[in-house]
Amino acid sequence: MAISEQVVYETAVELHRRAATVLPQDVRARLKALEDGEQDGLSRFVLSCIADNWAAAEQDSRPLCADTGLPRFYVKCGNDLQLDGGFHALETALRRATQEATRAIPLRPNRVHPLSRRDFNNNVGAHAPGIAYTFEPEGDWIDITTVHRGGLFGSDYRMLFPSDGIPGIKRFFLDCLGQFFQRGLSCPPVIVGIGLGGTKDDSFRIGQEAACLRLIGDRNPDPQIAELEQELEELGNSSGFGPMGFRGRSSILSVHVESAYAHTGGLPVSVHHFCFAARRSTVRINNDNSVEFREDPLWFTPYYRREEV
Repeated sequence: MAISEQVVYETAVELHRRAATVLPQDVRARLKALEDGEQDGLSRFVLSCIADNWAAAEQDSRPLCADTGLPRFYVKCGNDLQLDGGFHALETALRRATQEATRAIPLRPNRVHPLSRRDFNNNVGAHAPGIAYTFEPEGDWIDITTVHRGGLFGSDYRMLFPSDGIPGIKRFFLDCLGQFFQRGLSCPPVIVGIGLGGTKDDSFRIGQEAACLRLIGDRNPDPQIAELEQELEELGNSSGFGPMGFRGRSSILSVHVESAYAHTGGLPVSVHHFCFAARRSTVRINNDNSVEFREDPLWFTPYYRREEV
C-alpha cells in the first residue's frame, strides 16, 4: 500500500488543531515546576495565569495565543516510505491542510507578501508553509511535525572566533536574553535553541530545530554540550528576568544546543526563542495509512546526528 494524499490532508488538519490548542505535557510540567520555584509573587501569579489560559484553550478547543505564529512542517521519511502521488502530492496536501486549518480552527492569517502586503487569508503563499525534510535508513512511514512559531523576532546570529569558546557563547546568550526580553521581542518563559557550528544557514537551521523539536528535559548526548545546556539554563534563570518581562527566576523553560562541524577558522552561533505556548504536534502515517499521533517529534535521532561517513 501507499500513503494517500487524502489521509495526509485530513491528518495534517488535525495536526494543526492539536498544535494550536493543546499544550504539550513536557511544557506543562516545566511551567508548574517554575511556578513552584518562583519566589516573586507577581511572577508566580503570571505563571498561574498561563496555566489557566492553557486549560481554557484546551477546554474550548481555541488557540493558546491570539498570534498563532507561522505554521511550518518538519517531515521525516523512512527509507521504505511509499507515497501515492509522490512528494508533490504530499506538499499539496500540507498546503491544503494549512488553508483549511486557518479557516476552521481558526488560525490567524499571518502570511503576507513582503512588499505589497497581499494576503490570501490562508497562511499559504510563496515558500509558505515552510517544509523541511530529513530521512531515516529504515521504516515504511512518514513522520510529520507541525510547529506554529512566531515569525517576528526571537532569533539572532553571531560569528565568533574559536578562541571565544564557551565564555563567548555565554556572552552572546546573555546579550540575546537582554535584547529580546527588554525590547519585548520574545515572550518568556521560553525554550532556547542554540545552533553551534556549521555554516550560517546550518547554524540557524539546527538552532531553530533545537528550540522547537526537542522535549524539555532532553539532553544532548554529547556530554560537553549537555553540560553547556545546563549551565546556560541556570545562567538564564539567574539573570533577574521572569515571565512576561517581570522580575523573577523563571524566564527559561529549557536550553537545547545542537552542533554541526564548522570551518576551522570560525565558531558560528545562533540563538532562537520558542515561547511557552510551544505549539507543536507530531503524527506518524504508515504505508497502510494507519495514523499515530504523539508529542515527541523524535527528530534528533542517532542517524540525524551521525558523524561518520
